[in-house]
Amino acid sequence: MEDFTQTLGAGPLLGIAAAAIALILLLVIKFKLHAFLTLVVVSLLTALATRIPIGEIAPTLITSFGNTLGPVALLIGLGAMLGKLIEHSGGARVLAEKLVSVFGEERAAFALGVASLMLGFPIFFDAGLVVMLPIIFAVARRLGGTNVLLYGIPAAAAFSVMHVFLPPHPGPVAATELYDANLGLVLLVGLVIALPVWYVSGYVWGKRVGRKYPLPVPGLFGELDDDQPVNPPSVRTVVLVLLLPLVLIFMNTGLDSAEAAGAVDGDALWVQALTLLGTSSVALLISVLVAAIALGTRRGESGTALEKVLDSALGPVCSVILITGAGGMFGGVLRASGIGDALSTSLENIGLPVIVAAYVIAVVLRLAQGSATVALVTAAGLMAPAVGAGDYSALQIACIVLATAAGSVFASHVNDSGFWLVGRLMGMDVKTTLRTWTVQQTLESVLAFALISVIFVVA
Repeated sequence: MEDFTQTLGAGPLLGIAAAAIALILLLVIKFKLHAFLTLVVVSLLTALATRIPIGEIAPTLITSFGNTLGPVALLIGLGAMLGKLIEHSGGARVLAEKLVSVFGEERAAFALGVASLMLGFPIFFDAGLVVMLPIIFAVARRLGGTNVLLYGIPAAAAFSVMHVFLPPHPGPVAATELYDANLGLVLLVGLVIALPVWYVSGYVWGKRVGRKYPLPVPGLFGELDDDQPVNPPSVRTVVLVLLLPLVLIFMNTGLDSAEAAGAVDGDALWVQALTLLGTSSVALLISVLVAAIALGTRRGESGTALEKVLDSALGPVCSVILITGAGGMFGGVLRASGIGDALSTSLENIGLPVIVAAYVIAVVLRLAQGSATVALVTAAGLMAPAVGAGDYSALQIACIVLATAAGSVFASHVNDSGFWLVGRLMGMDVKTTLRTWTVQQTLESVLAFALISVIFVVA
């Protein structure tokens, strides 16, 4: 679209953007239209409204969809496979039990939270929570059986923190791609903020609500030993599998920094080879193959059985992948139409920093329609052109990615499936869930944004 010149002014363009977001919310909330279809329809209507040439609309939609989907689909698919292998092998159970034995019963809630943080790297929020809850319930029963929130909230918060801020989870991966950020830096900053955010909003808050709202352990999953593998992997094996992709990705980021500083020659074959191994998709591919051997073949599970385990990981993430791609499509239309440039200019004129605008937009979208993924993808798609037009360092762009992610988790309530998942599985009524989980998600969002803002200013 090199010959396309936008004739609409900033006011009409921003009005179209506001109408597009309102339409997304209306279709998702009022008419219950699937988020994937909603984003595709709104992308098409936005392209028409902003007078993108008719012959260029379909290529713009398809190109934007494909450019987003390529790396995102690989990361989410491979991450899901890695998580499934850890879950199916019994690795989640042995890791949790080991941490409880190391930290002791008095700090069992902390130990279960730490186990959830480690398992939360490859396992999605819903799946991770369901995997851990039988262990959490069993520990809670052994230690009295009347305080499920003391053990459950720190673990649920741990999975939430990792799901929101750490690749290869869909939200941060999509935002990283939309903002054209450095995945290694997003991962590094995400880890830096994830631990203190979890400690305050998960562990400390969990102890408080555990004392304030004593609840019996629900009998949802039976005993701990039900349907558990007879030959689970060792704790050492699980930890090494979890660390492998982190080490490879961080190696890549370190090589990039060393090359920028002139310490290594980027054209050297060994540098290029290590850079390839540290590329996020390749790092996760290597990790999945290693996990398939360590957690599958070495335990006597191979062939068709192992193939079925890996295949079962892909179905649940297909919807997320398509929604993410459609969000990239929406962002591509915003860039092609000139809305991004208009938004950037307007933010400069009113003095609202881009990082604050990204957070606020994600918060509004989260409160309105519930889905953190939709809120993050839509906000990132809207703000990406403004970020691209600004003069930000790689570290600052990584902070903007995570600020948008922080906004997308704000105040989970009745329109969020996670609200009902946590509340029902832990035996809470709606009022108690609002007082515990909704407040936890708000604390997580605000604390994370505060820490990210500090890093952004210092960077």
